[in-house]
Amino acid sequence: MEYISTRGSAPTLDFRAATLAGLASDGGLYLPAHWPQMAIEDIRALAGLDYAETAVRVMRPFVEGVLTEDELRQLSRAAYGSFSHDAVTPLVQLDHRHWLLELFHGPTLAFKDVALQLLGQLFEKFLADGGTDITIVGATSGDTGSAAIEAVAGREHIQIFMLHPEGRVSDVQRRQMTTVLAPNVHNIAIDGSFDDAQAMVKRLFGDEEARGQLTLSAVNSINWARLMAQVVYYFYAAVRLGGPDRPIAFSVPTGNFGDVFAGYVAAQMGLPIARLVVATNVNDILHRALTRGDYSAGTVTATATPSMDIQVSSNFERLLFDLSGRDGAAITGMMGEFDRNRAMTIPADMLAGAAGLFSSARIDGDAMALALRWAQEHGGQIIDPHSAVGLAAARALEIDADIPVVTLATAHPAKFREAVERATGVRPPLPARLGNLFEREERFTKLPGDYDAVKAFVLAEAARG
Repeated sequence: MEYISTRGSAPTLDFRAATLAGLASDGGLYLPAHWPQMAIEDIRALAGLDYAETAVRVMRPFVEGVLTEDELRQLSRAAYGSFSHDAVTPLVQLDHRHWLLELFHGPTLAFKDVALQLLGQLFEKFLADGGTDITIVGATSGDTGSAAIEAVAGREHIQIFMLHPEGRVSDVQRRQMTTVLAPNVHNIAIDGSFDDAQAMVKRLFGDEEARGQLTLSAVNSINWARLMAQVVYYFYAAVRLGGPDRPIAFSVPTGNFGDVFAGYVAAQMGLPIARLVVATNVNDILHRALTRGDYSAGTVTATATPSMDIQVSSNFERLLFDLSGRDGAAITGMMGEFDRNRAMTIPADMLAGAAGLFSSARIDGDAMALALRWAQEHGGQIIDPHSAVGLAAARALEIDADIPVVTLATAHPAKFREAVERATGVRPPLPARLGNLFEREERFTKLPGDYDAVKAFVLAEAARG
């Protein structure tokens, strides 16, 4: 399998090179040169397989030419063997048609673990094979940081620098990052928003001086390997609800468009998906883009769902690339316009192309709280605020009554204890596997929201490391 950039001018890479590169050299995002297809009988054959083996069957076309099936199987079993639930991503029924897909049974209690535990395994294998050292630089709105750090802490050949917006992640999210004291881990709290942090990371990848001194790589969902791993749970859930012989709808709480784009990939591979619901909070750039073509970034509003407090959705570029007929020059022009004006209009033909699969909903704080209470009172489940945004959108979806609707439950409720308690009166306890999180020493560096300050820190610490 070869990988191409959404902007059309970066070199074509194999899976190993695309994984280690993260972001393309032309500023674009890597995608497979074509979408592999799974025959209906092959999807049916996933029924009864455990999660690790399902992952092998779904992912093997994407790693062709780089990993053998046995190598992929070893990596998959290593990645998912430590999850606290044997199903890895179990389904929980809420009522006659609504289900939760619990994605938070990994080490940091968030859906990012499903991908990043595998990505850590891939990094270790590729770096050991090639003798290369890499510097991972990422931005997090809360969950990516802890999951990435957990995946690579203490690993040889890797330094990781993770930027988070100071005061805009939950206390559990912050401590899951800042209490990891491995020498290769560097946490940076910046004065600004997630969008500011993400912009700095992208700028660093395009900085010739930085690239001359460091071999940079990414763990954010700009890295294709992360999205590839997330495709698996759409297949895993669907076959347990009657797929591929009946279509399934999925509601996905999202800010950066990565998790829901993985669902799009599953659909392109042949999984019958009736509808993908893009559930946003009041930071609703994706809802506006999909409903009226208005892709314009405003000021980030802080909410009880901080992982979705995003106004620039990096992975949306991947969808636009496909909707444009994979026209790299067109995407370069569109994204250049957005970078200049913080706004662009999605053409009508591209909007129409998205409408066949995607719906969207903007869920405010009141609707989120109502969904939290509904899950508690009617489904017997305490869920987190992000999952509640997805559930509120799922319940508002107009779709045939015989189609199951699966909401992706993206985080354990204990990561957002205050918001859950306000809505439900229940303060969810931390799982035992987090141990004495609030007694551990924290270590992080506060920096201004200034690119030059962040760049200087990364270069100096990477050189020292």
